[in-house]
Amino acid sequence: MDGWDHCKFRVPLKNPEGNDSSTKKVHDSFWKSFEKPPNPVELLIKQDTDRKASLSLSSPEERLESKVLVVYTGGTIGMEYNEQGVLAPSTKPLNDKIRGNPLLHDKHYEVKTEEDDILVLPRVKDKKRVLYKVVEYTPLLDSSNMCQADWVKMSNHVKEYYERFDGFVILHGTDTLCYTASALSFMLENLGKPVVVTGSQISIFQITSDGVYNFLGALIFAGNYDIPEVTVYFNNKLTRGNRTVKMSVTEFDAFDSPNCPLLGKVGLTIDINMKSIHRSSQIKKFSVHNELCQNVGLLRIYPDISKQTIRSFMQQPMEGVVLLTYGSGNFPTNRSDLIEELKLACDRDVIIVSCSQCSRGGTSGTYETGKILTNIGIINGHDMTPEAALTKLSYVLSNTELSLQDKKDMMAANIRGELSTNLEHRDEDDLASTVAKSLHISGDQEVDKLKKILYPAILQSAVREGDIDKIKDMQNYGAELSMTDFDGRNILHTACSAGKLNVVQYCLESGVSVHTRDNYNISPLHEAIIADQHDIIKLLRKCGAHLTNEPMFLGDVLTNAAARGMVRRLESYLLAGVNLNQIDSIGLTPLHAAITNNQIDCVKFLLLQQVDARIKNKFGQTALDLGKRVQNNEINKLLGDTYLCGIEQREQ
Repeated sequence: MDGWDHCKFRVPLKNPEGNDSSTKKVHDSFWKSFEKPPNPVELLIKQDTDRKASLSLSSPEERLESKVLVVYTGGTIGMEYNEQGVLAPSTKPLNDKIRGNPLLHDKHYEVKTEEDDILVLPRVKDKKRVLYKVVEYTPLLDSSNMCQADWVKMSNHVKEYYERFDGFVILHGTDTLCYTASALSFMLENLGKPVVVTGSQISIFQITSDGVYNFLGALIFAGNYDIPEVTVYFNNKLTRGNRTVKMSVTEFDAFDSPNCPLLGKVGLTIDINMKSIHRSSQIKKFSVHNELCQNVGLLRIYPDISKQTIRSFMQQPMEGVVLLTYGSGNFPTNRSDLIEELKLACDRDVIIVSCSQCSRGGTSGTYETGKILTNIGIINGHDMTPEAALTKLSYVLSNTELSLQDKKDMMAANIRGELSTNLEHRDEDDLASTVAKSLHISGDQEVDKLKKILYPAILQSAVREGDIDKIKDMQNYGAELSMTDFDGRNILHTACSAGKLNVVQYCLESGVSVHTRDNYNISPLHEAIIADQHDIIKLLRKCGAHLTNEPMFLGDVLTNAAARGMVRRLESYLLAGVNLNQIDSIGLTPLHAAITNNQIDCVKFLLLQQVDARIKNKFGQTALDLGKRVQNNEINKLLGDTYLCGIEQREQ
């Protein structure tokens, strides 16, 4: 064992007095230990139709769950042919259609959650069971009718449900899907959870639809993978939202990411490109920037474009323009009249960004015909897509706290993975290849498996030593700090449990997610609570870390801590944002438990936190009633003083 009791919510092997030799398990009546899950080798979708699944099954593969919110905005995926013979939003609730599809809902799985209208995906091998809830817009929209107000609505939906769900799927029409995905990538600031946008070329109501598999894949990615950015899933490919472009109106393979590697791909296995995932490196909570500038536009340069066209396009109230130039950012140098109009616009503080009309590659200023734009103040957009450049302009220009130069600098910088950087990396295979040779291992797949074993082990060792330099060395060898071991733990888990505040700080600044839960459903915040690391809890909370357990389960661990006199543990839960009035599975509050077990220090602490002493247990007893039963004078005096103080406050 590694010093932990491996149960549903792991508890350190020590008693309230701090004697680490004690191995007593608590709440044996409802915490059941279970075996470690098998090593993940591949992910295959498997539907269980021969038995009823339950949260009480002994296999951890069956017990682990994640919750995904689905925001259904409209689009082809939910359309049907109307009386005029054209596709229009269906009058049938999508929820009902999904319930009847065994690929999208396992009707035999017993759901135990406080959320209503929950659907369940069939089991995915070695991964969490995905539970999901569909929120349907009224009215449903064709994506051609989407506007900035709809992006704000979607963003606010993510914000509203952010702490209740592990991931988000947005069902959207394909025509403006890239604009929405790009806009959301900027509006959702310090995002720590996956947001996957998808749709279909054929309605989900038709038998040949690609919508079922797009929806299925989006749910799996949103519910199981640490990819904390806005992505697009379509035709077995996961791409970065602000790097995605629509390439076809007729093919299932409708979207591509020409200038950015795929983030994931689904085949016989699900392959994730961990190196390409963009992570927030700011120690801030998730927030939504829901104000966008509407005074932006796209202007495509073409032969013989007139001076009057550019002049009229650049007039007030225009604040930002994406200029679609030839090739690598070229512009006709023999048109001094056009260049003069662009310069006048720049002098009026219109921010102009040059992007290529070509899908692959970007603007570089290699040729004289491109350099001239830089000389008059036009920003090089590099390999941004037009959709990303336009929505980024709208986002940046809406920030009134930034100066004009700050806005220009931000447009030229990579803030959400929307443009490529030219950073050089050390050969990441040096270490793994050297070890592989000594073990006579060959082949890319075998070396990759070795890295998944070797790198997390070395990183975990460095964390326990608090050696950040060694962690940085491993990064130079290609180790991703978000890599997990076979227990699903990353180095942030270990740093929190070991009390290494400096390592926790470095992990957060490097973009390691505070929301990742291991194979035992434990998050880094859980680890910090169990280890009573208050400074670490405060730091994690600054990043938006929160507990995802059902309230009654939190009640169980709170009453257990109170019954054992663990004041510091109660403080840990309080710092983590837990309500100390929460009742447990048998109707007790922590105050009830502390009084019943004569834990005076806990009673004092809870009363100082102004917990509600009037809450009744299932026998109708308040804390004051229980105090009389235990006949402890000190506890009764504390309760009596609190009761009288409460009466005085109410009278005032």
